[in-house]
Amino acid sequence: MPTEHRFFAAIYDRLMAGSEDAGLAEMRAETVGRASGRTLELGAGTGLNLEHYTDAVSELVLTEPDPHMAKRLRRRLTENPPAAVAAEVVEAPAESLPFEDASFDSIVSTLVLCTVEDPDRVAGELARLLRPGGRLLYLEHVRDPDEGRLAHWQDRLERPWGWFAAGCHPNRSTEPTLEKAGFDIETTMEEFPKGPPIVRPLARGSASLQG
Repeated sequence: MPTEHRFFAAIYDRLMAGSEDAGLAEMRAETVGRASGRTLELGAGTGLNLEHYTDAVSELVLTEPDPHMAKRLRRRLTENPPAAVAAEVVEAPAESLPFEDASFDSIVSTLVLCTVEDPDRVAGELARLLRPGGRLLYLEHVRDPDEGRLAHWQDRLERPWGWFAAGCHPNRSTEPTLEKAGFDIETTMEEFPKGPPIVRPLARGSASLQG
């Protein structure tokens, strides 16, 4: 899928507004608020997480591969910078992040891993960048864990949904991918507030590297 989505970037905040008001913003706050130390946010989009970072974060690096999203992210940083920490934007794909090994204490990923082109490679990058004792904090919609009728429809609608939602894969099994990359995960399953059924299963949790 292309990494530039001018129209989707333009309407993203409006598309998300109902879900944010219905509880997604609170879920973001609970996830992002656990970040500390030098922190990387993967696929920061238009910057909806920015207001939730606390002064426990010493440095914030925001990656975003889509230039149209990155433009809106930089605008939000200028107009409403996070109170707790200065931040920088780096335009880079999640599969190839230009940072040294073991250079982050926290990595934040919210509604991102469904869109990446190579999930295994991205999980490997996250494992490479996390310091010993660090945490990956995630809020991701995932494949229906019950493998029932909903999972069937997630498979059937994967392609048309991806055309609409900038490459999103509604049937992605994210947690097994993280485990394969060496992460121990702690997850709570929730529901995407006011989201379409195919993206409703929502995994919120943290992951640390084994051993």
